Amino acid sequence: MQTTKIGWIGLGIMGKPMCSQLINAGYNVAVYNRSKDKEVTLTAMGATAAPTPAALIQQTDVVFIMVTDDNAIHQLFDGEDGLLSANTSGRLIINMSTVSPGISRHYAQLCSNSGNSYLDAPVSGSQKQAEDAQLVIMVGGDTTAFNTAKPMLENIGKMVTHTGGSGTGNTAKLSINTLLAIQAQGLAEAVSFAAQNGIDPQQLLTLINNSALASTFIKIKGDALINKNYKPAFALKNIVKDLKLAEDEGMASPLGTASLNSFKEASVEYGDDDIIAIYKLL
Repeated sequence: MQTTKIGWIGLGIMGKPMCSQLINAGYNVAVYNRSKDKEVTLTAMGATAAPTPAALIQQTDVVFIMVTDDNAIHQLFDGEDGLLSANTSGRLIINMSTVSPGISRHYAQLCSNSGNSYLDAPVSGSQKQAEDAQLVIMVGGDTTAFNTAKPMLENIGKMVTHTGGSGTGNTAKLSINTLLAIQAQGLAEAVSFAAQNGIDPQQLLTLINNSALASTFIKIKGDALINKNYKPAFALKNIVKDLKLAEDEGMASPLGTASLNSFKEASVEYGDDDIIAIYKLL
């Protein structure tokens, strides 16, 4: 049994399997989620449930966060019974959400002022990689805090890399997700173009998957296209959020901007579908 007491906030598509990895690794874990029904699977595995973020941080050494956006982070830290209301010190907060670099710098400073540490540690990968502990984790923040966090993070991902100061993990993630959006739209356009000109999509994907363009992403999303499986491993509305964050940080490249515009249009009807549902817009 590990001696570090861990708190986990956010038990969605990604948070639940990521938290499960820490329970399976022998950590004593307490969980908090706004929708209490999502806590049941984890408490059945041995976790305890905390009634508020403040109660969670008071009973733990390290708090992991995996939520959707900047607004959720503000609420968790500054809301009634939020993390900062607990007046704790000596805690490490690891924010694994895909949020803005600015919000990480802001809360890293506030945590430091109160004697706590903060790392931004977003992940590359989706539900399957979370379930298999094969995520790629990019971490921004203090080196000492990173060294403390790394053994825990290695239970969640196959690669844990320190990218630099606060916010750099978020910047790296936004860069990766800009490429993700471009690749998703490119794959959808290639399959659509081929189908319009009499090429069987499955045959095209077999060719791609045996070419220099082959990748895990293309294989997974290509299979989803063929099977018309748009169940969200990564919701289309979330890539819109990430591209907007990248735009706020200065992303103005031709392909990135074109992808943002396409996904914004698609999100009106297909926002809750998987990112590859961009195909339905074409």
